Amino acid sequence: MKAPYIMAGDGGLETLLPTIEFLQQNGATMLEIGIPFSDPVADGPVIQAAGLRALASGVTLAGVLAELEQHKNRIAIPLVIMCYANPITRFGIERFAQACATIGIKGVIIPDVPMEEETPFVQALRPLGIAFIRFITLTSTTERIKETLADAEGFIYAVTVKGTTGERASYEQDIFKLLQQVSAQSPVPVYAGFGISTKEHIANFLAVCDGVIIGSTIVQALYEKRYDDIIALLK
Repeated sequence: MKAPYIMAGDGGLETLLPTIEFLQQNGATMLEIGIPFSDPVADGPVIQAAGLRALASGVTLAGVLAELEQHKNRIAIPLVIMCYANPITRFGIERFAQACATIGIKGVIIPDVPMEEETPFVQALRPLGIAFIRFITLTSTTERIKETLADAEGFIYAVTVKGTTGERASYEQDIFKLLQQVSAQSPVPVYAGFGISTKEHIANFLAVCDGVIIGSTIVQALYEKRYDDIIALLK
């Protein structure tokens, strides 16, 4: 399973649907739709720059949700929204959940909301069949992993590096051991993300987990209109 991440509205909101259609036609099995935010704590420089471009184009959470709803019948693969807590809270948690349900969003990733603070979001999303996606990292303790896997929904997002998003030349071997451990215990699929940028990375991670999330490489290639590179990576 290969799940590209895209920054919604990088290049203008009118690019969102064509980008989704291009990716779903060329090997993407799920898409993570990023919502631009002014203070993205988990994002590396490539995704930060894409978010700033989208914000400069006037892209908002409300605008992205409206665009997705308008064209939902042309979207053939599962969508997951990645958004920070502040825009969702300002929009209204219940209103956000209802909008996601109308579109058919399968899951929501909120990287600045730990399990201890997830309840208001889960209570709004779960009754509508929308998964609240949890993270596991290289610094997660055995007890924390156990807590994270308990009643996990959708999939587990396994962060492959210590740090923010962005391309990496290599990975600590500990991440592959962690992925094997988590995959053996997890009641839901496990996806690896952060820094995955080559076909070799993809193959290595797919050997020990269920899927990969490919972010900065896709975002930069879309910005530079290197569509053949994206096709080669996803095929």
